[in-house]
Amino acid sequence: MNVQQIVKELQTLDPQKPGNWPLYVRVALIVIVMLVIAGGGYWQFVTPLLDELATVQQEEIGLKQTFETKQRKVAALDALKEQLAEMERSFGTMLRVLPSKAEIANLLIDISQTRLANSLEEELFQPQGESPKEFYAEVPNRIVVVGTYHEMGGFVSGVAALPRIVTVEEVDIKPAGGVAGKDQLRMTAVAKTYRYLDDSEIAAAKPKPRGRK
Repeated sequence: MNVQQIVKELQTLDPQKPGNWPLYVRVALIVIVMLVIAGGGYWQFVTPLLDELATVQQEEIGLKQTFETKQRKVAALDALKEQLAEMERSFGTMLRVLPSKAEIANLLIDISQTRLANSLEEELFQPQGESPKEFYAEVPNRIVVVGTYHEMGGFVSGVAALPRIVTVEEVDIKPAGGVAGKDQLRMTAVAKTYRYLDDSEIAAAKPKPRGRK
């Protein structure tokens, strides 16, 4: 059967009597109807499922990113905890270097002994008022000593080598006029020591809430 015969046959089909249609026409019609039904079903049922699947996949990506972010934060938190523990250990070590209030007198004696060991003449050793900080207090002592440059260098080195922290600040060295010996110098300085505050002192230093006395 050629194309012209097929076209002629299709033109003579009676829509009211599909049972009389040729077999190939009925089969083609059934195939077309099935395709239409399948396409409609796909559009109505499958497409929403695909959209829902895409939404779930996007949520999964977001959840993975959130999990990875939290995992990094947890890892960073562990590192921060280790750093904090190390800082607490270092702080404890530094705190042990600071003398207590009762040990300050012995520390001042050590400074004086260091001066004597370096043959310096003492003209002034005057403790100044304490300056409380957050957890420690500065204890400055104004000193005036006379001696040679070498002796003063030995004194400063000896003070720096003390087991407790002592700093020598505001140093002013001038010729010691009227003192025997041309190489004699006068050094004015502040030997500053530090002591830690006990719990009661720290509590007393904290600002009190308004309305309380």
